[in-house]
Amino acid sequence: MQPLFWILLPVAAASGWWMARRSAARDCNESDRRTTPAYFRGLNYLLNEEPDKAIDVFVQLLEVDSETVETHLALGSLFRRRGEVERAIRIHQNLIARPALSQEQRAQALLELGMDYMRAGLYDRAENLFLELKEMQLHVRRALENLLIIYQQEKDWQSCLKTAEELESLVREPLNLARSHYFCELADDALRKGHMEEAGKLLKKAIGADAGSVRPLHMQARIAMSRGDCKAANKLLQKAVEKDVHYLPEVLTDFMECHRKMSTLPQLRKYLQGFLGNGMDVAVALATVDIITETENETAAREFLGEQMRQHPTLKGLLRLIELNATLPEVQAGQILVSMKSHVEQLLAERPAYQCAKCGFAANTLHWQCPSCRSWSTIRRKSEPEDKTS
Repeated sequence: MQPLFWILLPVAAASGWWMARRSAARDCNESDRRTTPAYFRGLNYLLNEEPDKAIDVFVQLLEVDSETVETHLALGSLFRRRGEVERAIRIHQNLIARPALSQEQRAQALLELGMDYMRAGLYDRAENLFLELKEMQLHVRRALENLLIIYQQEKDWQSCLKTAEELESLVREPLNLARSHYFCELADDALRKGHMEEAGKLLKKAIGADAGSVRPLHMQARIAMSRGDCKAANKLLQKAVEKDVHYLPEVLTDFMECHRKMSTLPQLRKYLQGFLGNGMDVAVALATVDIITETENETAAREFLGEQMRQHPTLKGLLRLIELNATLPEVQAGQILVSMKSHVEQLLAERPAYQCAKCGFAANTLHWQCPSCRSWSTIRRKSEPEDKTS
């Protein structure tokens, strides 16, 4: 209640100032005598911790004119931040309906109303308002930024590309990475429809938009794999890792599939060996365990993983070591091992595997765009000290 109290005090003060000004400009007629008690009634609601009633009174007192527009805009913004979108919409709609507003004041009200509609999930209405602002050449940058959010939410990637191009001329930072992801999303749609050639062209555009993006390379590798060209796929996967070594855990499955088909798993083991012991995700060590198991035997895999756990202990590694040891015929404490396995599995299930480097959003799966801050390529697999068992 205390934060809201201090937020509403300026509104009450603005109402009092407006009435005092009106009183000084007029004779104390019957209308003014009716207004003054309403103002004090609003204060009474506020002091008695009835903010909703107080807000209604103050809004009624503040007639819309050139001197109270800013107060109405601030009040509508307050409602939106509090989650009371319907009230915010009513205030901003009321402002727009007033013919006395200047062009700038109307544009500001349109921008606020568009943001209200976005908060309410009414994207079509919000889009129309932002397009109107763009035509008016007022608040163009904010209108385009909000349009980009809407088009991303609606997965309208062509509109995203067009809007990003317009926005780039107004912002200092290029939107290369975002445009690359838009092309990847379009390529993904084409692949789902079976349009391989179209997808290939779009992925080339994605690389052209941002040469440092790993996503289009990974998608090209999967297209090559689907055609049976594992050699080309392997080169593309290695190229992706060269651009971003932290992406290696995401391509391990495809690496394994390629080398299995080419019967070159020992070569993959040698490649992965260069990434061990430098803080890389435990998934690299576990992939190496799979390769040793397939190319040699479980004993060699057990010894390799045991050494890795002594140097870099992790929960995932411990779980896999339990599974390997449970197959030994001399293991008599099977129930203990099974119990340990269930506990470790529960610990892993309760912890998110990915985190956004920009806002800290945690997730269990990889998102190319952070659902929280909407940044592209900022979510990565966690490999932190807290993952250690010691």
